[in-house]
Amino acid sequence: MSGWRARWHEVIFEADTPAGKAFDVGLMICILLSITAVILESVESIRAVWGQELKAIEWSLTVLFTIEYVLRILTVGRPMRYALSFFGVVDLLSIVPTYLSVIYAGSQSLIVIRALRLLRVFRVLKLAHFVGEAALLRSAIRASWRKIAVFLGTVLTLMLIIGALMYLVESEQDSGFTSIPRSIYWAIVTMTTVGYGDIAPKSIVGQVLASLVMILGYGIIAVPTGIVTVEMSEAKKRSHVSGQACPECSGEGHDPDARHCKHCGAKL
Repeated sequence: MSGWRARWHEVIFEADTPAGKAFDVGLMICILLSITAVILESVESIRAVWGQELKAIEWSLTVLFTIEYVLRILTVGRPMRYALSFFGVVDLLSIVPTYLSVIYAGSQSLIVIRALRLLRVFRVLKLAHFVGEAALLRSAIRASWRKIAVFLGTVLTLMLIIGALMYLVESEQDSGFTSIPRSIYWAIVTMTTVGYGDIAPKSIVGQVLASLVMILGYGIIAVPTGIVTVEMSEAKKRSHVSGQACPECSGEGHDPDARHCKHCGAKL
């Protein structure tokens, strides 16, 4: 990269230098200010008095964020890789709503997406322990998503069957189960233990079925929690594994304080 690109890259992407840290802290202050302005603008009494000022703040900050996004694209070595990364997508989505509000009124409320950019606070303030825990959680979720997908598929199938059964039982009772989709909605609300109470079975059979669904809901809630907990435990074990390979058998996965290979017994 040329001289000016290297200098701006250090300021924008690095938080280890005074200039880089000042840039990130100022960026986070602007993000908080923009989110506060959008929230206040949604309050009718405040919008009636300060609406123009809040809109001016919103547009000014959006222009600054747009310039920042362009600078990030220009100063990074691989622009597309940054643009398609998590923070690259978030940076883009944080400036689109304001411009979109010119066409669709009210879409500026999506500016709260900028709150995701505050995740950089862990990097800026060097909260390494938090970064490590976030990586641990991310690893556990990534490892358990297939199990959770199978679990959710099973739950959705159960809700479909329960909704159809409840419609069959309650369709003649004038209790609000007017269709299978409506009954599936009741099954979802009941199984998740939310229970709005806008629909309730009246027949004895319907109430028995509802009781079973409620009890089933408590058991179902615990399943994904257990899956993620197990994966987090495994991820934590892996995070404390040494990267050293055995000189004899090339085995890996040793404890950090291991002196001998756990596979062949050779000295490490």
